[in-house]
Amino acid sequence: MLFLNIHNLTLPLEDPVLKFLVVLVIILFAPLLLNKIKVPHLLGLIIAGAVIGPNGLNMLARDSSIVVTGTTGLLYIMFLAGLEIDMGDFKRNKWKSLTFGLYTFTIPLVLGYLGAYYLLGFTPLTSILFASLFSSHTLIAYPLVSKMGVAKNLAVNITVGGTMITDILALLVLAVSVGMAQGDVGSAFWIRLSVSLVIFGLIVLLIFPIIGRWFFKRVSDKISQYIFVLVMIYLAALLAELAGVEAIIGAFLAGLALNRLIPHTSSLMNRVEFVGNAIFIPFFLISVGMLIDFSVFFKSLETLKVAALMTLVGVGAKYLAAVATQKTFRLRKEEGGLIFGLSSASAAATLAAVLVGYNIIISETETGEPVRLLNEHVLNGSILMILVSCTVSSFVSMANARKIAETDHENTMAGIPVAGLPAADANQETEHILLAVNYPETVERMVNLALIIKAKANHDQLFALNIINEEKQESSLKNAEKILHEAVHIAAAADVTLTPLTRYDNDVINGINNVIKEKKITDLLIGLDGSKGFSPSFVYNLYNGYLPGGQTNVLVYHAIQPISTIKRHVVILPFRSHTEPGFFYALLRIWNIARNSGAVLSFYGEQDTIDMLQNILRKVTIEAAFTAVSNWREMERAISTIGKDEGLILLMAKRDMVSYMPQMRVIPDMLNNHFTDRNYLLVFPQTADEEVYIEERSVSNHGDFVEIGKIIGKVFR
Repeated sequence: MLFLNIHNLTLPLEDPVLKFLVVLVIILFAPLLLNKIKVPHLLGLIIAGAVIGPNGLNMLARDSSIVVTGTTGLLYIMFLAGLEIDMGDFKRNKWKSLTFGLYTFTIPLVLGYLGAYYLLGFTPLTSILFASLFSSHTLIAYPLVSKMGVAKNLAVNITVGGTMITDILALLVLAVSVGMAQGDVGSAFWIRLSVSLVIFGLIVLLIFPIIGRWFFKRVSDKISQYIFVLVMIYLAALLAELAGVEAIIGAFLAGLALNRLIPHTSSLMNRVEFVGNAIFIPFFLISVGMLIDFSVFFKSLETLKVAALMTLVGVGAKYLAAVATQKTFRLRKEEGGLIFGLSSASAAATLAAVLVGYNIIISETETGEPVRLLNEHVLNGSILMILVSCTVSSFVSMANARKIAETDHENTMAGIPVAGLPAADANQETEHILLAVNYPETVERMVNLALIIKAKANHDQLFALNIINEEKQESSLKNAEKILHEAVHIAAAADVTLTPLTRYDNDVINGINNVIKEKKITDLLIGLDGSKGFSPSFVYNLYNGYLPGGQTNVLVYHAIQPISTIKRHVVILPFRSHTEPGFFYALLRIWNIARNSGAVLSFYGEQDTIDMLQNILRKVTIEAAFTAVSNWREMERAISTIGKDEGLILLMAKRDMVSYMPQMRVIPDMLNNHFTDRNYLLVFPQTADEEVYIEERSVSNHGDFVEIGKIIGKVFR
């Protein structure tokens, strides 16, 4: 009895420890139990919320603690949607997103208005607001689709972009309807709304990236970086509300604003996704379930009628919009199904609009009863629509995402690049990346570069090596342990296994070359001390020790600021570089930088090289610019244009290579004199003969070289 009294085990539970424990148990076991019967765990969390909520067993009240955490989860869903979107692909498909946004806004709006006005007998103003409930949707199945590895599919990209458009339009209809109901719509209303939206958009999309780049360049503490991300989400949400639209629009735009500053393969991205998927998003789904009250449908026939109409129009109109989009852009059937699945869920924006309309009293009856803009039948009907639409969304999204993932996997294994991703991601058993780490100051940025240039499927073929001087074994061992531990820790934060290696050798070059042979290393990454740059001894070791082997790409990295804060990389390609056997494998590393960080690549090279690159890079979704140059002086002028928050990538060559240029001898001095405060990366492609190169690399990069081979054949036919 004492235990019961201490913990006050009355329903609903009030003890904060018990409340949080109940929620965590649901989050833990709902996916485990429902996966066995093929029910999406998203739906399971909603059902669990209905069971334990005030309309079920009444174990938990939907109080402020649930609402606050759930609101964060909703903002998180929209933020992740903006953060994970491929900006290059988004810009390329912006008209497709706009078209889908108009389809998925207009079709539900028209059908909803007709149903409300002619079948339910609502007034024109109420009918418009009622119809806008079906135009918006919530990307409730997005985490599920992202987990299945199809977040970069064209259908997902179109849907995410269209969501922003339709939600903004739907919420604008809400704002105008409320203003008209309150008699507040005039020229001042339209001016205020337009100006506030423009100012809000400019602040989030232009000022937020500047603030973010400044912060990430100066603050390396991981906890502070994560808290900063949360601050940006809530600040954008607050600004959206001040501008007169819902907070979810602000969260989505915050994701777009920080998209380029949080690389998809970084430890920060892993933290953002982990916390959201583990805590905040499940809380949101449970809080949605707590709103469900099945008893109301047995008390009023009118509620059933309204609920049936809302569910039919809500789901049916989204299906018609998805089919129209599929037919317009000739998408695969499963891609059209995925668009329908993602866009069919009604939750956040719909619920917000219903509650706003319900709380507005436009008149009173003779008995003093309030006449609301949206009555209680619509409020209760929206709950059933939310449950049904979320159920449909979960099942349809999961089924079609699985089909797309299977098809993409089959195509990739067959050597066909899919959705802008090089087929090299299909099989990376032969990709082994070695980091030669000697200085604690360079470790973090070297690991981050390795995470960006590696193939997406490579989670355990990274190695960090420290050579221990046998004459100073004790001090060298302590230093090596510290450096390697930090490297392993940074990689682990991104869910990547990095293997630490130590070698006892007085000759650093011999030690590294022996490891290259033992581990079949494909890429050697060497970091330069930011303050020292190229020393005469390093230049000698580079050209006489690391490069002569020829079987490995050698990347020399000088980092002054995090690579995620670089907006543009100027890529200098020497003349005839595309004829080198290692050119395309080195190119894969360079475009992975753009693909995973969102930076723009500006290529400079001779006309033949540029023509070939333009053909190749049509197959990948990165932002790139191409400029043909005819002499080295033009390349120097391109290098001189590099500004703040921009970097340099130089494709180098040894003396015996066909792309070697005499000017390359002075590049170390040039970089020491003019680039001490800038990021640069020197890439020395492997120089194995072409037959050996293709034989060794075709297993892991089959798709790239199939496509590249076709292009080469056309160019040199």
